[in-house]
Amino acid sequence: MKYNFTKMHGAGNDYVYINCFETPVNDPESLSILLADRHKGIGGDGLVLICPSEAADARMRMFNADGSEGKMCGNAIRCVAKFIYDHHIAHKNTVTIETGSGIKTIRIHSENDRFISASVDMGKAILTPKDIPMYCDDEQFIAMPVTVDGRDYLCTAVSMGNPHCVTFVEDVDAIELEKIGPLFENHPLFPDRVNTEFVRIIDRSHIQMRVWERGSGETLACGTGSCAAVVAAVLNGFADYDSPVEVQLRGGILTDTYYKNGTVMMVGSATKVFDGTIDTDDLSLH
Repeated sequence: MKYNFTKMHGAGNDYVYINCFETPVNDPESLSILLADRHKGIGGDGLVLICPSEAADARMRMFNADGSEGKMCGNAIRCVAKFIYDHHIAHKNTVTIETGSGIKTIRIHSENDRFISASVDMGKAILTPKDIPMYCDDEQFIAMPVTVDGRDYLCTAVSMGNPHCVTFVEDVDAIELEKIGPLFENHPLFPDRVNTEFVRIIDRSHIQMRVWERGSGETLACGTGSCAAVVAAVLNGFADYDSPVEVQLRGGILTDTYYKNGTVMMVGSATKVFDGTIDTDDLSLH
C-alpha cells in the first residue's frame, strides 16, 4: 500500500502524518510500528492520522511507536493545526480538533498568511487519581512517595488527556532515563501505564524537563507532559497560577500557563520537515 505522508515535529517530538481526508488507513497500529522505525522506516515517535470529523474541523488519532493509541498529544495537535491551516482544510485563525480526550480549540498565530505558532486550550487538568487513572483512593496525588528501583520519589500525578507522573529532581541530565523510565511507565500504580516527567526548577517561570513517554520511550518533547509539569510545579508551590512558565525540553521550548479555574494553555511552534510517499509493501519485504 502506498501512502503520501508529511513528517512534522513540535519541539522535536516528531511524527509521521497521513491525510485521511484523502487516504484511509485500515491498520494504523501496525503501520505506526512500521513507519516509526528510525532505521527501517521513516522514523518518528509514532503515527498521526488527520481525519474528517463531524464535530470539529478535523479529528486527530495518534499512535505511539509501539502501535498503542494515545488519547492526546500536545505537540502533534499543533502540527495537525498547521497541516489543516496550510492545506486549507480549515484556513482560519481558530480551529477545532477532535481528540480522544475531547475537542480542543487552537488559535493560529500567523504572519503574512504563514503559520508561525499555535496556542492550544488543553482543557482542565485532571487531578483525581481514579480518573488519571491510578490505583489510589485519595482525592489528589501531590508530592506523594513512589518507590521505583528501591528509591522513593516524591511524585505528583496529573492527567492532561494522558496520565502523567511528575517528579522534581536537581539534575535532569543525570537521570538514567533508559533504565528508570520503563520502571515508572509500568509501575503497578498506573493500570494504563504512565508518562513520566523529570523536572528541574530553574525559577518560578522557568523549568527544565526530560520525559519518558509510554509506548515511545524518551522523546525530545511532550506537550501534555510539559503541561502536567507546570501544573505539578504550581501545585507544589514552585510556580504561580495564571503566570506563563517556560519549559525547556531537549527538542525546544514550550510555554504553558495553569489558570486558577483549572485550565491549561500551551503555546509552541510546529515545523514541517518534508513530504514523501512510501510503499509499505516494500518495507514488509525486509
